[in-house]
Amino acid sequence: MSSTAQRTAGRWLKGAAAFFVLAVAMFVLIATWQAAGAQTAAAPRAGVAAANAGSEAGVVLDRLVAVVNGDVILESDVDEERRFEEVQPYRPGTTSTRDRLIERLIDRALILQQAALEPHEEVSDMDLNAQIATLRKDIPACKQYHCETDEGWKKYLGDHGFTEEAFRARWKLRMQLLQFIEVRFRSGISISDSEVTAYYEKTMLPEYAKRNVTPPPVETIRKRIEEVLLQQEVGALLQDWLKSLRAQESVRIITPGEVTP
Repeated sequence: MSSTAQRTAGRWLKGAAAFFVLAVAMFVLIATWQAAGAQTAAAPRAGVAAANAGSEAGVVLDRLVAVVNGDVILESDVDEERRFEEVQPYRPGTTSTRDRLIERLIDRALILQQAALEPHEEVSDMDLNAQIATLRKDIPACKQYHCETDEGWKKYLGDHGFTEEAFRARWKLRMQLLQFIEVRFRSGISISDSEVTAYYEKTMLPEYAKRNVTPPPVETIRKRIEEVLLQQEVGALLQDWLKSLRAQESVRIITPGEVTP
């Protein structure tokens, strides 16, 4: 296998795996939680929402956009979700619509509520530091900010409305929820040889043909293909589970202009 084919295979599979990891991760990226107020977020937010009607004119107000089993989602959460999406490496070229952001926050709230009912292993600082170090290399816009330096990283985060501490807390909670999903859905999934072969022949070979590059033998990249297919399976199971939760739980989206009780 040529070195060109090896590099192409690595980039192709890394991008494919990242795409499906992102598809899963986008369901579980953390809603707008300040680290100091995470445990008591629901009550203060309910108070803010109730106080909005009596606030003085001319003051920019937060607005209630959804309620999920009593947990509220505010307009500021939607704005932060949009900014957090911009920080993701391998993200789609277009920004999600406001409605899609709200749906994602609702899914996330449902997952958070379920995760709180089950024991979980804490994410270590070592693992968190490793992921953030990788982010600083993988986010395309980080090159112009020189995120390899602490000053450049702070500037990049600041331009997206995050402090280093807030971003670390949010990314850590994201890692914890991804861990929850892995434990809940990944165990028991097996990828057959025929599935690997089908992906190689139907997805990868046409891509190599377009680039006029000789493909590597399937055996040399089997493990990477299995990882991509595993992520696809996890994503499908997660979406089915979320549909079931939505049918069972209380979810209410507040339309603009609607008067809330």
